[in-house]
Amino acid sequence: MTASVALLGAGRIGRVHAKAVTAQPDARLIAVADAVDSAAQAVADAYGCEVRSIDQIAVAADVDAVIICTPTDTHADLIEQFAHAGKAIFCEKPVHLDASRVRACLKTVEDTATPLMLGFNRRFDPHFRALKAAIDDGSIGAVEQVVLTSRDPGLPPMSYIDVSGGIFRDMMIHDFDMALFLLGEPIRTVAASAGTLVEPELRAHNDFDTATVLLTSVSGKQVTILNSRRATYGYDQRIEVHGSKGMVSAENMRLANIEIANGTGFTRPPLLDFFMTRYTEAYAAEIAAFLAALASGGAMPTTGQDGLNALLLADAALQAATSGQVVTLA
Repeated sequence: MTASVALLGAGRIGRVHAKAVTAQPDARLIAVADAVDSAAQAVADAYGCEVRSIDQIAVAADVDAVIICTPTDTHADLIEQFAHAGKAIFCEKPVHLDASRVRACLKTVEDTATPLMLGFNRRFDPHFRALKAAIDDGSIGAVEQVVLTSRDPGLPPMSYIDVSGGIFRDMMIHDFDMALFLLGEPIRTVAASAGTLVEPELRAHNDFDTATVLLTSVSGKQVTILNSRRATYGYDQRIEVHGSKGMVSAENMRLANIEIANGTGFTRPPLLDFFMTRYTEAYAAEIAAFLAALASGGAMPTTGQDGLNALLLADAALQAATSGQVVTLA
């Protein structure tokens, strides 16, 4: 079966997903919609699909599934629209920044029996998946501690900060999802410290640029998450998991995995400096996983509930950081 897919949103991530769809032998990109006509036309020209409106795509008989890459505040409404239209849905995270709105949206998804996959691309990174496999096969024994480090090369524009939901809901939400993915069990308590060590102007925008969170799972496992909007040395993405029998880690990716040794010492090339280059393989793999689940009729590998779980941790972290109190989850 060949899946016919439409793309909603022809921006940076939309173009990445368009390429991933067209690379799959059992998928066809049928249409693209974007509020910016030139952006939609560029995708149509590159991949041989039609430019259509969102409403046209919703009623189109030749579209099986949609990939939603539009601004965050449109996600929940579009999920509901296409659930009622009978289309399978892949949506970039988050469903919404408000947990109650997410719950209402997921109720619609459930009532319509709509296949929905949420885009947590880091789960599909081959290095992180190998790390997860080492945990699952018992190589390091019972997990005791996890350290997740995510540092961006620099701040995004303030215009983005204002609509992002803040560092916990926008940036650290990936780490919350990875924590749940690696542990395989819920979180009981959340402690957090956050500040503006990079850009004091963020205080006026009610956001932070530096944050540290400590999660404790229901069985007592500990997760430390380190986030910063500044890393002078590149895009810092590392995971370390310590267990009763040993440790497994995933290190940073570099422009080339070499090391030079001479009279001045040991040197290595710089890190990759952008999430689009660091996670190229992950983005392709998650779209392949979506299409495979669609073809088989099986469960989607990441769900709307996964998105809600990560958002609830982000909300708890913000509460903990602003109150100075440990937050206990139900």
